[in-house]
Amino acid sequence: MKKNKPKYRQIIDAAVIVIAENGYHQAQVSKIAKQAGVADGTIYLYFRNKEDILISLFQEKMGNFIEIIEGKIAGKSTAVEKLLMLVEAHLEWVAEDSHLAIVTQLELRQSNKELRLKINEVLKGYLKLIDKIVIEGIERNEFRSNLDVRLARQMIFGTIDETVTTWVMSDAKYNLLALSEPLHQMLVNGCGYRTSVE
Repeated sequence: MKKNKPKYRQIIDAAVIVIAENGYHQAQVSKIAKQAGVADGTIYLYFRNKEDILISLFQEKMGNFIEIIEGKIAGKSTAVEKLLMLVEAHLEWVAEDSHLAIVTQLELRQSNKELRLKINEVLKGYLKLIDKIVIEGIERNEFRSNLDVRLARQMIFGTIDETVTTWVMSDAKYNLLALSEPLHQMLVNGCGYRTSVE
């Protein structure tokens, strides 16, 4: 119920900015409250602590992101096209919001094991989506029949993730979206894609 309230989203959006600008460890709850325009105590009506804010913002943003991708791939008939949509959507998602890009690529990589496990739990929905595309590609003979789905998923997610992290670390100095096509080409080749000409 709390998630549908405007203040919940206000706090989440404020947290993205504060964590991106100050780093997770320096992002005090009072700073998040100030950015959100609410009293410090209001935060605790919605979240248990700062860690809960970080996990909740990732759940919220990743949930929206998965819905966007599912919408984009719904009209596509081949796994290769669906993978292109996924790559493009991922790069667009981070390119559109520099604060969110910093939080997802840098600040979510915490050394706290418990926090990492919670973040991995949130990622599962996205990884399942990649699995679905890979399995469909194998079944439709677009990808190699002996392709290891788990390895393919790690390659796809890892490559996109590292590409985005490098872009964030360079202070977004170049056009990330321009990498969609070459990145997609590398990934489908890695899955053993065969064009009809071959």
